[in-house]
Amino acid sequence: MMIDFRSDTVTRPTPAMLEAIQAAAVGDDVYGEDPTVNALEQYAAGMFGMEAALFCPSGTMTNQIAIKCHTQPSDEVICERQSHIYQYEGGGIASNSGCQVKLIEGDRGRITAAQVLAAINPNDVHKAPSRMVSLENTSNRGGGSCYEWEAMEAIRQVCNQHRLKLHLDGARLFNALVAKNQTPRQYGSLFDSISICLSKSLGAPVGSLLLGDKAFITLARRVRKRFGGGMRQAGYLAAAGLYALQNHVQRLKEDHVHAQQIAKAVAGKKFVKNVLPVETNIIIFELDDTITAATLVSRMKEKGVLGYAIDVHKVRLVLHLDITPSMVQQTIDIIQTL
Repeated sequence: MMIDFRSDTVTRPTPAMLEAIQAAAVGDDVYGEDPTVNALEQYAAGMFGMEAALFCPSGTMTNQIAIKCHTQPSDEVICERQSHIYQYEGGGIASNSGCQVKLIEGDRGRITAAQVLAAINPNDVHKAPSRMVSLENTSNRGGGSCYEWEAMEAIRQVCNQHRLKLHLDGARLFNALVAKNQTPRQYGSLFDSISICLSKSLGAPVGSLLLGDKAFITLARRVRKRFGGGMRQAGYLAAAGLYALQNHVQRLKEDHVHAQQIAKAVAGKKFVKNVLPVETNIIIFELDDTITAATLVSRMKEKGVLGYAIDVHKVRLVLHLDITPSMVQQTIDIIQTL
């Protein structure tokens, strides 16, 4: 059996989650009549102290809906150059919203208030209007890095001063909450909109949520329909997400500990040039010139471990719900043989 570290999206529902799925009461969510979807949206909004939420098939959709709702065509979106909304969403900012992007070179996926301030365009007809800022916490390509709370507060102040919307791509936000001992309500008070993923670290099979005030979510629901994201008896999926929010958050600490253990073994290999600081469940390490990421990933696969080559010289490993302590030890043993 392969030990799969390619992503935390590869998990299977637990037996208890499957029971919740089978027991779900369902209706037609496009009509607003699915009781389990409604319960999930209300529960998530309540967690964050926000007015409303919208259940969608994916985090890409929730991010893209947020951008569409916050902007007009020809506006500009400010984000870090490694952001998921820029790197992994198929050019959706341009295609779906008709906006361009101002990229900032951050620190492991994180940007500062000073950088945001410098990126805002002047009120000049030659320039695209700066309209929103998007942060990613944790940062995927930053190795699961987390923002400090004060840094996000400072960015919020800049956004307030310049009338910019502030969106959070919180695909792995609960990892940051656990690692930094923060609360969902803190985030709900800071951001205009938040996207959270249920199918990454939390272990649900499908789904993400977009959170905001009632007016924003009303518009978001209309955009979701236009994007083809309206689902019918979606309560079976929502039941898994609700179970994940209620039962799988605190166990994220285990993934973080496991990531530290594997990272220590990786750092001991001569062909590893650098390991990004491991704050949560993601390990990214850079190789020296003696081996490529694709070659190492292939060798690991031969020994029963699946990793992901994120570029020519970097490999990513992601801890998740399906990785047991014995699998962690087995992986460490395999790494030592490479």
